[in-house]
Amino acid sequence: MSVLSDRDILAALAAGEIAIAPFDAVDVQPASVDLHLDGTFRVFRNNRYGFIDPRVEQPDLTEVERVADGEQFMLHPGEFVLGQTREKISLGNSLLGRLDGKSSLGRLGLLIHSTAGYVDPGWVGNLTLELGNVARLPIALYPGMRIGQISFHRMSSEVERPYGSSELRSRYQGQTEPTASAAHVGFDDEQQAHDGARITKPRD
Repeated sequence: MSVLSDRDILAALAAGEIAIAPFDAVDVQPASVDLHLDGTFRVFRNNRYGFIDPRVEQPDLTEVERVADGEQFMLHPGEFVLGQTREKISLGNSLLGRLDGKSSLGRLGLLIHSTAGYVDPGWVGNLTLELGNVARLPIALYPGMRIGQISFHRMSSEVERPYGSSELRSRYQGQTEPTASAAHVGFDDEQQAHDGARITKPRD
């Protein structure tokens, strides 16, 4: 598996293996493409549930807030919200993406994802950002600012089941706004399957 260089990124864009909209060639870095922050955020409302339970749907746990261009969203110390990239990303079946934060923002204490930095082959949609502030002062976020960068890796072969395939139960394909966790979807089925496999596993 190899990382695409700037010339390979442009070639993949021209060939339709990668789609980024909106796209500006000025955002192409030596081995990545800069992405920008959208003005839509999903904010946690901590007074509505006693705890977060990944097993059940908690529809009122978060709500969407929108910030206009030129305005700021204030991310307070220790706060965690969901944002998204302004760009819609589409990947072919032989490429995967890796989302990373900008170094300049990391040095201010801004994290843009906790675990969701992996973009599967076949992905289509805006990327949800897991925004966290580990600094001791609030950080002002502005719609349109450079927020992260995505690199692209060519796989050893094209995947058989790209993201979005029905049998994979892909939960976020085609998302157009910061999307709340769907951890509850199929939670019990997956647990039962895991327990069944553990029970039927032959002894050594």
